[in-house]
Amino acid sequence: MKDREYSKDTQDGYIHDIKHFLKGLEGKAVTAVNEIDVMMHLTKIRESGSGARYRNRCQSSIRLFYKVMIKFKVSTYNPALDIEKAKIEKNRKPTFLQKQFLDACLQLVQGRYLLRDVAIIALMAYAGLRVSEIVRLNISDFKIGSPLSILGKGEKWRYIPLPQEMEHLLQLALSDRIQPRSTKDEMAFFVSQFRRRISKRMVQSVAEKTFTALIEQYPQFAGLTLSAHKLRHSFATELLRSGADLRAVQELLGHENISTTQIYTHVLDEAKERAMKNVRPSIPLKFTGGMI
Repeated sequence: MKDREYSKDTQDGYIHDIKHFLKGLEGKAVTAVNEIDVMMHLTKIRESGSGARYRNRCQSSIRLFYKVMIKFKVSTYNPALDIEKAKIEKNRKPTFLQKQFLDACLQLVQGRYLLRDVAIIALMAYAGLRVSEIVRLNISDFKIGSPLSILGKGEKWRYIPLPQEMEHLLQLALSDRIQPRSTKDEMAFFVSQFRRRISKRMVQSVAEKTFTALIEQYPQFAGLTLSAHKLRHSFATELLRSGADLRAVQELLGHENISTTQIYTHVLDEAKERAMKNVRPSIPLKFTGGMI
């Protein structure tokens, strides 16, 4: 994976998938695995509630694992090669929160490390950072008056201009920052109570606790799938609603292809529908079939 220049996050994800797969074999030799074994594994993943994207990633992990096994003459057969991938609903509208509820999220953050956690929620909701980007953020990436430097997917940098309110919040979070235990984590912007760089799970936990409080105050969100990534969806949606250019949104989100950004254009469709409701053409009665 390093030779293929996969990102650290992708490497970690694939290794996790393979360990899970091998554990599920319960001692069966990897060279004895067939298509049915792989399909049963993917079925268990689906039945556990995981989505099509995650199942497809697991399949890709297994396929790559056996490709390497064949390359090094450990195996002669790739049982994941000819299995069809799960269909992904490409035009699915992403779940998002309107600005008033994003604002409410910031008010509902609680806990001992309040400034840190509010800053984490704010960066996802008002700057569109991914969970992994929150984890990677370093002190040196933040300078007053300069765009925030973000190391995103594929080890690519992007730069996000922050409003003054956000800069002030990040300054406060830095002043309240926990001192890391080791030199390895000295540059980490967000530090956990264990005095090391914050983990993905901790970021997700901060979001989950905030959403629990949101649902208690606004029961209409009960039953919706809310996660840390939904804050990023909400950021993109609000940008387009406010009239931002699609290319600008693509740059701010760090999408390599604009087709990925286009899933958020459903808000533009809603705006077009509202605009067309105000159109009142003066069509002669004889051409309307008596409808006017």
